[in-house]
Amino acid sequence: MTTSSNTPLLDTIKTPDDLRRLPESALVQVAAELRHETIDAVSVTGGHLGAGLGVIELTVALHYVFDTPRDRLIWDVGHQSYPHKIITGRRDRIRTLRKGGGLSGFTKRAESEYDPFGAAHSSTSISAGLGMAVASTLAEKPNNVIAVIGDGAMSAGMAYEAMNNAGAMHSRLIIILNDNDMSIAPPRGALANYLARLVSGGAYRSVRETVKQLGKHLPKFIYERARKTEEFVRNFWVGGTMFEELGIYYVGPIDGHNIDHLLPVLKNVRDAKVSGPILVHVVTQKGKGYAPAEAAKDKHHAVNMFDVVTGAQVKPKANAPSYTRVFADALIKEAQHDDKIVAITAAMPSGTGLDVFEKQFPTRTFDVGIAEQHAVTFAGGLATEGYKPFCAIYSTFLQRAYDQVIHDIAIQHLPVRFAIDRAGLVGADGATHAGSFDVSYLGILPGFVVMAAADEAELMHMVATAAAYNEGPIAFRYPRGEGVGVELPERGKVLEIGRGRIIREGNKVAILSLGTRLAEALKAAEDLAGYGISATVADARFAKPLDLDLVVRLALNHEVLITVEEGSIGGFGSFVAQSILEEGLLDGRRAHGLKLRSMVLPDVFLDQDKPEKMYAGAGLDAKGIVAKVLETLGRAKDAAQVMIA
Repeated sequence: MTTSSNTPLLDTIKTPDDLRRLPESALVQVAAELRHETIDAVSVTGGHLGAGLGVIELTVALHYVFDTPRDRLIWDVGHQSYPHKIITGRRDRIRTLRKGGGLSGFTKRAESEYDPFGAAHSSTSISAGLGMAVASTLAEKPNNVIAVIGDGAMSAGMAYEAMNNAGAMHSRLIIILNDNDMSIAPPRGALANYLARLVSGGAYRSVRETVKQLGKHLPKFIYERARKTEEFVRNFWVGGTMFEELGIYYVGPIDGHNIDHLLPVLKNVRDAKVSGPILVHVVTQKGKGYAPAEAAKDKHHAVNMFDVVTGAQVKPKANAPSYTRVFADALIKEAQHDDKIVAITAAMPSGTGLDVFEKQFPTRTFDVGIAEQHAVTFAGGLATEGYKPFCAIYSTFLQRAYDQVIHDIAIQHLPVRFAIDRAGLVGADGATHAGSFDVSYLGILPGFVVMAAADEAELMHMVATAAAYNEGPIAFRYPRGEGVGVELPERGKVLEIGRGRIIREGNKVAILSLGTRLAEALKAAEDLAGYGISATVADARFAKPLDLDLVVRLALNHEVLITVEEGSIGGFGSFVAQSILEEGLLDGRRAHGLKLRSMVLPDVFLDQDKPEKMYAGAGLDAKGIVAKVLETLGRAKDAAQVMIA
């Protein structure tokens, strides 16, 4: 295990059992050492730093007070879980974070018994915690369930659905609201801490409940006035009326960086003899304890490797602009010519490039928070009134709004434009953030147009095409990272809907690519020439509607037709196969021994690694395409040689 003279106490902690053997007086030092180790580790690996630094003291206090893993501790999203990983038996692997074969950047059930629920999308913790709490009751195995959720994640409807259900069921559940954004300056400090301890203690709860019961025997108008007065007093001092109305007992706010404040409140909550859910409002500072993070606008939410002393991040020089920036610039150009264009993001303005758009068009940019379902239907409402909404959402997050895509957009043929970032594999974030399924789940919807950009110039054309298209919903997908370095036009041109293009002419093998695997397909064609195999390479551009004329031409004029895509089974390759079957190209007089193959992502969830390694492992690089062609032509030995070369 990596040890350091700077972390003598932390070096003695292998699991939370070791932590709980320490006196309370040692916990401040443990927190300081844990902060040091977190900063040092992330400086080597990169990843999510600010969120973890904001919960150092909370992490120590929770594991000290509660009997984890018997008590279930759920971290919403998991951005903040690195300190948790360090003190739950994973410190020796913490510098493998987000690397191939290493620790996940999020909580993961398969990784540790201390991760009772895996998460990388937000706002799931309360629902999962409620399920665990009910299971504990049914099994008659009393234990605590603690869900830690951030104020940003509270903007998602799922969190409110879960709280509403929890309050109605009176299930034993502890919710920690990690508030690192909302301002609560007036009640913060010693008085707030005293009140939090008071209202979380048994004496207050007992007296309060007794008074409530007595009050019910008073005349109604007196009881109602007394009840409202009590709510006003609680809200004036410590907030919480909204949670109380949901049936959740509110405690707080308390200083999340003061262990002397945290411990007594958490103990009171742990020992409380109440049947319903309790919410503890903890105020923290993202990036706490590391000056460069505290000074940064994003509090070092996500970082590359960095210098610990200066905070300067190691950023490789870009060879080409990122797809995200190309999208943003292209959308700005279209919006300059069309005042009906508006842009929507779900809490990811910088990740989607809409922060750049917002600088140009602040009144036409809408960040709706972590609320993808609302974002989609909100876009639908704008479309009904003649506006042209571009809904920019990562592929993995658009999954969260699938019902709205179908029910509110597709069925009504509303012209909402979906800009789908992070298409395909995303590297260090792994399976939870991979854009594997959007072609499949959008391509099956009637009336949907689905495009995939092969390079950054094509992305510009697809932005222009989406802006001009008003017949129904339209989507275009593009990956994370840099483009391939093609020359960019001044402004995108409008593409003919459902029309692909031939890039390279051949006569024996046809490679039909969708998306940015086109560059690898062209490399494969060059390599195949060395084997005496002439290859045509085509860019489909559209997964739906398919360019049927192009598909038929390729099928009739080549011995082998291979489709290549950065997506799951059931997507573009399946659409092509279906069209070939419907056209009767494999039967009757039209059959000529065509060999049809589809190259897709493997039917598994792929763990994190460098994207190029992931695509190579999936067989979707040039080498994999060459091997597939040779294998299809019956040259298995040559194919094997390619893969081991």
